[in-house]
Amino acid sequence: MTVSASHAQDQGKGLPLLEVSGFSKSFGPLKANDGVDLVIRRGEIHALLGENGAGKSTFVKMLFGSLQPDAGSMHFDGKAVRPSSPSEARKLGLGMVFQHFSLFDSLTVAENIALSLDGSFALSDIAAEASRLGAAYGLHLNPEALVGDLSVGERQRVEIVRCLLQKPSLIILDEPTSVLTPQEAERLFETLETLKSEGKSILYISHRLDEVRRMCDKATILRHGRVVGACDPRRETAASLAAMMVGAEVAGVRRTPSPADSEQPVVFSVEGLSQAPLGPFSMPLRDIRMSLRAGEVLGIAGVAGNGQSELFEALSGEQTQGNADIITIRGKPAGHLGPNGRRKLGAAFAPEERIGHAAVSTLSLSENVLLARHASDASAYLSGGVFGIVRTGALGRALARIVSAMDVRKSGADPDASTLSGGNLQKLILGREFDRQPTVFVVNQPTWGVDAGAAARIRQTLVDATAAGAAALVISQDLDELFEISDRIAVMHDGEMSAPLDAATVTREHLGLLMGGAEPEKHHGVAAS
Repeated sequence: MTVSASHAQDQGKGLPLLEVSGFSKSFGPLKANDGVDLVIRRGEIHALLGENGAGKSTFVKMLFGSLQPDAGSMHFDGKAVRPSSPSEARKLGLGMVFQHFSLFDSLTVAENIALSLDGSFALSDIAAEASRLGAAYGLHLNPEALVGDLSVGERQRVEIVRCLLQKPSLIILDEPTSVLTPQEAERLFETLETLKSEGKSILYISHRLDEVRRMCDKATILRHGRVVGACDPRRETAASLAAMMVGAEVAGVRRTPSPADSEQPVVFSVEGLSQAPLGPFSMPLRDIRMSLRAGEVLGIAGVAGNGQSELFEALSGEQTQGNADIITIRGKPAGHLGPNGRRKLGAAFAPEERIGHAAVSTLSLSENVLLARHASDASAYLSGGVFGIVRTGALGRALARIVSAMDVRKSGADPDASTLSGGNLQKLILGREFDRQPTVFVVNQPTWGVDAGAAARIRQTLVDATAAGAAALVISQDLDELFEISDRIAVMHDGEMSAPLDAATVTREHLGLLMGGAEPEKHHGVAAS
C-alpha cells in the first residue's frame, strides 16, 4: 500500500539486496557495533546470531532507521541509502516485526493495522486486504476481532500481516518463535518459505539454533559488536553455532533427576485456587492444586494465554486470595499476603515482563536490586528500617555478587537498567532472586529471548538451587527447557491445570494433546508420595 509494485516480488534471486559496510555505533564508552559488514541476497533467509549484548538490536535499529550509525554505509536495492526513520525505511522496502508486539488490546485487528500505514485508507479496504494476504500466506486472521481476545500466536500473525501490507523486499524478524507453540512455529516456517520463493529476503534473529539450522541459508555471527564469522548453518550443529556465538563450548545442564521424595518437606502448596477474570482480556483460574517438595522442579507448559500470567500473579501475591490457607509457604498460610509478605516467608519471584514489571528502566542496577529487597531484607540494606538510609556498601556488594555469578555484561559500574540488553537484564533479575537463596522460586519464562550461553547459566542455577534444597516452579513455553530441568510437568489450558506428570516418562505428544485442550486427568496430582 505504501511502496511501488516493484517491491512486491523481487527478481534476480541471489543478487545482493542489502549491503552494509563498516556500520559502527557507540553509546558513551560502549561500542555496540564496531565495523559490521553484512550482505543479504534476494530470496535469502539470513540469520543474525550473537549473545545478548553482542550488538544485534543496535544493528537492526540502524537498518530500520531507529538509530543512526556513527560510521559506515548502506546500499539497498543497488542505491546508497541511510533511512532517518522507520517510516523512511518502510518506504525503501524494509519491514520489521519486533520481538515485543506493539498492538492495542482494545482495538480491532484492522484498526491496529491502519495505525501502522502511511496515508489514508478505508478501514473496510484494510480489512479486506489483510484477510486476502493472511489467507495467501497461511496467516488467517479475523480483521474484526479485538486484539485483546487473541492468543499470542494470533497477535504475531497480525504483526506479520501488518508488515506484509507495506510490501517489503526485506523483512527483519526478531525472535519470531519465542512465544509460539510448536504448531504455530511450523505455520510460520511455511510462511517464510513462501516469502522466500517469491524472492523476498528475511533477516532472521533467533536464539533457537535448531530452527536457524532448518530455515536459514546463511548466518552472520556477532560477538562484542564485531562480526566474528559467517557460515552455512545447515552444515553446523546447534552446539557449534552456540560456540561461535560465545567463543567457547556451551555446556548442557548438569543435573540428577529428583523424583518427588516423600521424605522431603512440602515447601509450597496450592489448594483450590480459583479466580474470576480480572479484566476483559483475562483468563479465569479454575481449581488449581499443586504441591512442591524441597529439591523439586515443577514445570508448567501451555499455549500462551491459557492462564499462565494469571497463575503467576496469584502465586506471587500480586493477586491475593480471601482464604489465607489456599497458598502455603513452608507450612505457613500465605494466600492473603502480597509479594513482600511472601518474600519474607522465603519465596522469590521473577515475572515474564522485564521492563515495568520486574525492573524499572530509569533506575540503576543497584536500585533495581533494592526494589526486591527493601521489605524482606530491610535490615541488610537499609539503616533505620524500611524507610531508612540505604546501605550503599552492602547494596554494592550484592550487585557485584549478582553480576559475577550471572555474568551480567554492563557498560559501567552501576548503569541504568535501560542500558542492558534484554538477556543481560534477565540475568540480573534472576540473579537478584537467586542471591537471596530462597526456599521457593516461582519464575515465568526464565530464558525468553536469551542466548544459548545465558540460558544454560540460568537453567543450571535453577537446578543447582533445587539441588541445595529449594523448590522451583517454572512456567515456560519452551518444551525443550522444561524437559531439561523439570522433575514433573503440568499443563495449563483454559485456566485449568492438568495433573503433574513425570518428566522422565511423559511424551511430547501427550503434552501436546493437553496443550491443545484434551481432557486432563481429574486428579490434579500433588507431589508423589
